[in-house]
Amino acid sequence: MYLSYLLINAGDNPDRPRPGRLWLRNMYRVHQRLSMAFPSAETILEDKDFLKPYSSESFLHVYGPRTTEQSFLFRVDSHLGGNPSIVIQSALKPNWDYAFHNAQYLLAARPHLGTYDPRFQDGQLLAFRLLANPTRKKDKENRPAGKKNWGTRVPVRREEIEGWLTSRAERNGFCVESLANVQTGYALALKSKEEEGVSQVEAGEGTEGRLKRFMYARYEGRLRVTGADAFRNAIIRGIGPGKAFGFGLMSVASCKS
Repeated sequence: MYLSYLLINAGDNPDRPRPGRLWLRNMYRVHQRLSMAFPSAETILEDKDFLKPYSSESFLHVYGPRTTEQSFLFRVDSHLGGNPSIVIQSALKPNWDYAFHNAQYLLAARPHLGTYDPRFQDGQLLAFRLLANPTRKKDKENRPAGKKNWGTRVPVRREEIEGWLTSRAERNGFCVESLANVQTGYALALKSKEEEGVSQVEAGEGTEGRLKRFMYARYEGRLRVTGADAFRNAIIRGIGPGKAFGFGLMSVASCKS
């Protein structure tokens, strides 16, 4: 797998948003642009300079379950006093020149790219960062037989945010040792009525369209691996819903006990 790091040009005056800052306000557009880094071989042959309007059909292999063979996860991180960044974990090697060929103004620096092969041991202590969409299924008790995804997904209550992570940890091979920081907020995703041929305008096409609002929780702390294989799978697949909108990517690093 691969890890990419994009530094976004948000402008140096917070009262006058620049294109990069506007782009990050619409997570649908962010995912769409990042998807462009994974064109099919046929797409490159037919449109090597990416002159045709964006079509999701040319990038279908990035959709679906996240595995070591397909798709990607990403997370937007803010940095006090600096430009925001995007971390992307992908199965395939991204082509960032192809994705940003007509949008270099969104980047504050050349993308950084490295390989990634996560391996863990039971009992290992790690520092972690996770941006998640903590939700629960409403009306699950009325789910008809055979309906896996039955129920309306709603945000958990504020007092349940830490408990949501604890419950996810149990099924994903880790336990939370401590939480140093938990921040909450909302992210927006606006999909215009005309999906085809509009991705080059990063700020959106006006107010018409389907607007989604996601509550998020940014967790930072320490965890301990309790099941190495299950934890590795969780890192690859992502944790929780909303992965197409920048949720679920957990970054980890070694730390002292």
